[in-house]
Amino acid sequence: MAKVQVCNVNVLNNPSPFNSPFQFELTFECIEELQEDLEWKMIYVGSAESEQYDQVLDTIYVGPVPEGRHMFVFEADPPDATKIPVADAIGVTVVLLTCCYKKQEFVRVGYFINNEYNDPEMKENPPAIPEFDKVTRNILGTEPRVTRFKINWDDSDNGQTNAADDTAPLTFNDSSCSQTAMEVS
Repeated sequence: MAKVQVCNVNVLNNPSPFNSPFQFELTFECIEELQEDLEWKMIYVGSAESEQYDQVLDTIYVGPVPEGRHMFVFEADPPDATKIPVADAIGVTVVLLTCCYKKQEFVRVGYFINNEYNDPEMKENPPAIPEFDKVTRNILGTEPRVTRFKINWDDSDNGQTNAADDTAPLTFNDSSCSQTAMEVS
């Protein structure tokens, strides 16, 4: 059984200019105190063709994590536009939020993003070189894709690791349990 369950993710600052920071408010429940910090990553998928264009926007460590419900805001700078292939700069892409415990990923939350020009003329006739200062980023915040993985939460080796647990939808706005602010380093 997972010791940490993501309860809610709110997409903040959305829609926003392409060059503005990403902001997500994450709420998770911990059923018992964890021995180590949780490692959260925010990853921008630069191209569906190859992972070489993926950009880790930020990595943070959250802890210590006592039993209970916790919330924090994960903010990261936008991707480096020079590392995004021109053909993939405008249109649909993905941002991923992943969480690991003891170097084992146990949850991945993905959101589709639509990057488009505000100006109707630029939508019809986009420039050959993308002008990111004129692009709006719109994250489809109401339909996350959540994947959970079984991991070994203890020091023992009796559990399966990285086997798919389930892909049940994330249940948002679960108001049971108290809320605690977390230290983010």
